[in-house]
Amino acid sequence: MTFDRLVARARALPPIVADLLVVAVVGVFTTADAAVNEPGYRQADALTWALLVVSLAALAGRRRWPVPVVCVTGAACAGWALHGHIGELLNLPVIVALYTVAVLGDRRRTLWTGVIAATVSGAVALKVGRDVVNPQGLPVLEMVWPLVPLLLGEVVRTRRELLAEYAARAARAEEDREREAARRVRQERVRVAREIHDILAHTVSAMTVQAGVALDALDAAPEVSRQAMTQVRASGKEAVRELRATLSVLRAAESTAPAPRLDQLDELVAGVEAGGVRVSLRRDTGDAALPAVVEATAYRIVQEALTNVVKHSAARHAAVSVTRDATRLTVEVVDDGPPAQQPAVPPAVPPADRGFGLIGMRERAVAVGGGVTYGPVPGGGFRVRAELPTEGAAS
Repeated sequence: MTFDRLVARARALPPIVADLLVVAVVGVFTTADAAVNEPGYRQADALTWALLVVSLAALAGRRRWPVPVVCVTGAACAGWALHGHIGELLNLPVIVALYTVAVLGDRRRTLWTGVIAATVSGAVALKVGRDVVNPQGLPVLEMVWPLVPLLLGEVVRTRRELLAEYAARAARAEEDREREAARRVRQERVRVAREIHDILAHTVSAMTVQAGVALDALDAAPEVSRQAMTQVRASGKEAVRELRATLSVLRAAESTAPAPRLDQLDELVAGVEAGGVRVSLRRDTGDAALPAVVEATAYRIVQEALTNVVKHSAARHAAVSVTRDATRLTVEVVDDGPPAQQPAVPPAVPPADRGFGLIGMRERAVAVGGGVTYGPVPGGGFRVRAELPTEGAAS
């Protein structure tokens, strides 16, 4: 723990302070070795100390000029050997310089530096002649030692690059997770907005029609007026219930509210008929169960289409057909009144007075892998037709 703390403090030092500290440590050991030499060899003299000063001064710029520093310190080390001054730690400055070349460079530079340093070191060893300990191994050993700091620096640099790559991957993964989370939030907002639009548009339109009926019949037919207001109250309660279930998504991680199903179309049709529009319903979905998402999508499309009949058409009759074949569910809503002017393809951003009904139907159908077509019917009326896949529907 103490060693890790010391390493952390050393890394926190400014570069110039760290370099001077390295020069000081190397200078202590190299000076001590230069001052004490092997008996029978040349002792320290003016040239020895001059080479030491030049070597240490060059070492101070090892970060900025690593290759020139290797050349200077290597020349000083070779100068000591050729001058006849032998020491165990006189090559310490060039060792630090070689390590810096590898740790701050690339593999190609490290390779060329190793080849040149080993060649020069071997040539100097041959020139000097012999070693008092192992005369036969002198050239080989002198060619190997420059490769050790280069190899160490290469290992350290590679480890740093790997750590940096791992950190970059982790950062990219975090960014990807954040983007995915934001995308899901946007999708959920669109889904909730679409649900709220479907609920409010249908219910408020029906309530408006029923309130108009109640107002017109208030004096002439109080019973009709009472029935219409009763239906208004029931529609309002149903809208509040659906809104509460939809908005619960914003308060909890997952909504437990049941999705609308096709067996609720009778109630939907009854609510529309209470507003004065007669609706005929044909439902032929077979005995096999449909995916819940397909049923909910079909229900919402019928709901929005009938809402548009009430809001945008003077139709008195609408026909709803929900049929199923082997691979798809077909939903069709046709009215017999003069429709409002609707574009064949809705704009990306509809005008404020047009609403989002057709866009919402199209988005719902596309979300489960289907599609919606709509447009005026020859002779009057408007048709909405959706085809939804019953196998492999998107959840």
